[in-house]
Amino acid sequence: MDLSSTKPVGPADRTARPRIWAMGISRLRDLFREIAGEFDERADVRIVTRAYEDALSAIAEAGTARPDVIVAAGSNGGFLKTRAQVPVVVVSPTGFDVMQALARARRDASRIALVSAGETPPEVRRFVAAYGLDVQFASYQSAQEAEACVHDLHDRGIETIVGPGLVTDLAASAGMGAVFLYSHASVRKAVETALEVAYATHAEAFRRQRLDNLLQHLRDGVVALDARGRVEAINERLASALGVEPAAAVGRALVDLRPELRTLRGEDGDALATVRGVRYVVHRGPLVDRGVTSGSVLTFQESRAVERLDRALRSQPNTQQFAARYTLDDVVGASAPMARVRDLVRRYAKSDATVLVLGESGTGKEMIAQSLHALSVRRSYPFVAINCGAFPEALLESELFGYEEGAFTGARRGGKTGLFEAAHRGTLFLDEIGEMPPSLQSRLLRVLQEREVIRLGSTEPIRIDVRVIAATHRPLLAAVEAGTFRADLYYRLNILNVGLPPLRERAADIPALAATLLVQAARREPRLAERVREADDAMRVLGATQATLARYRWPGNVRELQNVVERIAVELAEEVDENDPGAACAALAPDALQAIAPELFAAPPDAADADDADAQTLHARRRRAEADEIRAVLDACGGDRDRACAMLGISKTTLWRKLSAK
Repeated sequence: MDLSSTKPVGPADRTARPRIWAMGISRLRDLFREIAGEFDERADVRIVTRAYEDALSAIAEAGTARPDVIVAAGSNGGFLKTRAQVPVVVVSPTGFDVMQALARARRDASRIALVSAGETPPEVRRFVAAYGLDVQFASYQSAQEAEACVHDLHDRGIETIVGPGLVTDLAASAGMGAVFLYSHASVRKAVETALEVAYATHAEAFRRQRLDNLLQHLRDGVVALDARGRVEAINERLASALGVEPAAAVGRALVDLRPELRTLRGEDGDALATVRGVRYVVHRGPLVDRGVTSGSVLTFQESRAVERLDRALRSQPNTQQFAARYTLDDVVGASAPMARVRDLVRRYAKSDATVLVLGESGTGKEMIAQSLHALSVRRSYPFVAINCGAFPEALLESELFGYEEGAFTGARRGGKTGLFEAAHRGTLFLDEIGEMPPSLQSRLLRVLQEREVIRLGSTEPIRIDVRVIAATHRPLLAAVEAGTFRADLYYRLNILNVGLPPLRERAADIPALAATLLVQAARREPRLAERVREADDAMRVLGATQATLARYRWPGNVRELQNVVERIAVELAEEVDENDPGAACAALAPDALQAIAPELFAAPPDAADADDADAQTLHARRRRAEADEIRAVLDACGGDRDRACAMLGISKTTLWRKLSAK
């Protein structure tokens, strides 16, 4: 408390644009520059050509003007993520980035190396293996290791290196071919993620400030202590609570007034104290007069009031950060499988039971979860989502359950509200639940059973009212049998379930889906926006290519279709005659589609490997193992194929086909 200042603390500024620093050099810097303008209205994106220790120095020198979030890539991103005092989003290459980069590399070289900052992601190795590509893998942790790695690959006869900017620059300097791994799409996605992180940080700061403002106006007990810890002044409310007269308390130590207060320490901050059977939250802060600290101010507030206030804040509809963006109207598709999904969503939205959403990656599991929330009685309250496979175990625990101040080294002052609390009276969506570590599965089960959470570092349970929707692309029942997923948690989650069909099993929906996605993509291309405004426009443009789109297997499902449509939109925009604003967009020819998305015309892996006996044997083994797993699920379901399909996230047609495969 500053006695020389009477200026009130104003509300948080919710109109300020988040400050994002895009930190990179060379090729990555150029990518940042090319996409930065897209975010001018939403963020202050500053490109900082500093890395490693220099980047940390730049952050420290910025002082109060430091960024809300940093976007970086490669080893520089990993370095900053573990050392910077602000959140860091690391640019991650997509499967399409890897595919494109390797394709470019193979045009000019036969001996290629894919070099990663840190361990090469398993999905990248699987991707390369699936397509039978002859690629060497290497990794590095620091600039020195990167240089040594490039020299070693050069000595081993590698002709072209695919990787982040640091290694591609080194490769070029060594006279080797160099293909930069990142794309505009992956950098754009990282900046979007950084925006979400910044919005979350701003919202949390605003919430804390609002709570502080409310506490300033409560009629709490207050006492001012001098530098020796003796009472200088005390208000009537606190004196009454302590059972003393205000005048009699002046000049005495608090512990002399009530022995119970000996538990209060001298450090600034919050503590708990019980006086005459009433529990208080006690806040200690400095007493400042003309810039000089002359003592302390202690504010006593009944803990029940704090709990009521916190519940009231958590119960209010949240900001856009915790709002469902999609409804069932956004789910495109009139096929029979999707009609059943819609029917299940409408029915299950009326219930408050836990729902398990099953489906391959890219089938729209979160969209279905948001649709369930939007149709439920909880629609006016938060929809909070978290990917259980995207966080290390310790971080996932603190994100879900929150923590108290001092719970661990580096814990935020004042603690942190967990996502269960943030979702109070709303819905918590646990994506990729199959990736949750076993130790956290136990805690999650207890929360689902008891409807209360305990923050890290606390012993006080907090009651919550949350509906949980979980999703996974894994067959959870098989994980239960393998011992990697708790059976009791599985049955607690799988009260209601929705199985989403892969795109290849709803080919009839592909024309409408592609048209919808093209209209959305056209809005981001100024030259195309006025020419492809409605689904009918998109249908006309895509008409000659729909057969090809419907014939492709779409291993990446709707997400892969969206990727292809984005490329189509970019190419269509290039063909627009800007001198004729009224001209319609030309229809896309099949040969043009082949140039844009050659993967749609490639032979499927099984056909390509038809002459390879070893590959045939491997495929046969995989089919048999898959059939065995399906039979185990069928047995567990008592032969009920509907339940088995829901648990496996496949259709009856797929189940029959996989069981019949030789």
